[in-house]
Amino acid sequence: METLLLLVWTLAKILAVTIPLILGVAFYTLWERKVIGWMHVRHGPMHIGAGLLQPFADVFKMLFKELLVPTNASPFLYRLAPVLTLAPAFAAWAVVPFADGLVLSNANAGLLYLLAMTSMGVYGILLAGWASNSKYAFLGAMRSAAQVVSYEIAMGFALVGVLIAAGSLNLSEIVLAQAGNAGPFEWFWLPLFPLFVIYFISGVAETNRAPFDVAEGESEIVAGFHVEYSGAAFALFFLAEYANMILVSFLTPVFFLGGWLSPFQGLGLGFLSEPGIWWLLIKAFAFAFLFLWFRATFPRYRYDQIMRLGWKVFIPITIAWIFAAAWFVYAGWFEAGV
Repeated sequence: METLLLLVWTLAKILAVTIPLILGVAFYTLWERKVIGWMHVRHGPMHIGAGLLQPFADVFKMLFKELLVPTNASPFLYRLAPVLTLAPAFAAWAVVPFADGLVLSNANAGLLYLLAMTSMGVYGILLAGWASNSKYAFLGAMRSAAQVVSYEIAMGFALVGVLIAAGSLNLSEIVLAQAGNAGPFEWFWLPLFPLFVIYFISGVAETNRAPFDVAEGESEIVAGFHVEYSGAAFALFFLAEYANMILVSFLTPVFFLGGWLSPFQGLGLGFLSEPGIWWLLIKAFAFAFLFLWFRATFPRYRYDQIMRLGWKVFIPITIAWIFAAAWFVYAGWFEAGV
């Protein structure tokens, strides 16, 4: 009986994270279309339920479309690829702390688990490109694999700096290591500013978003690795991409901007000085907006420019700043890391 109750309780916690995430993805797509519409001086979706029901109309349309399997494709791997892309994107949320004690799994090695999960999505992309037996899809998959591997290294090195500063792999302890009466000046964004910027930009590249969307370059290779997908399978790729965008938007404030901590902590401003999930949501919303702003603003980088930025700029800077973070800890600037 205890095992059954534990199973039901675990399933309830998983649904408590998964259902808001799926709804968040739906309304994030609507927000993206509205924001880009406003930047183009047009309205965006405004007809189906005054535009609010447009994401659900799109989902129903994709779910009822036929899933066409190319004649020369590998049927099993072709259908497996979207699942392999979506599963890690959702599994990574297990260790994301939304408030003090409000986390699905408060794992001590949460940072390592997070790096493992975010790295596994590329296998689904590679399978999709290869199993489709399409030159466009395969070229997009190769581009995406090279890009993800390149920027995964920079992201990992940026998080090594956070690990040195916080002295822990636990995401909740990383947030609590940024607590203090100095408010935002206690957060890691200030001493680790280069790592903070590189982490977020690498997150944009990891999710294949503009201006790093060469893996899905419509003007070059049609739609990249998912060009042969339709219906529900395409919807799974779409869901995985936006779930990863929201994940990066949450993780950036967790690692560098105090997570659920208030920017007014220690100032005695009542509820404004109190930590809470609303602060994390506000910070995550700001970074989620940056994804949309980048798409509407910057042209797509060439493939060689993206590789150069990752290998010749970001990785050397992160390696240098890891030594700087170690020196900060040695000098006593980070009490938690001493």
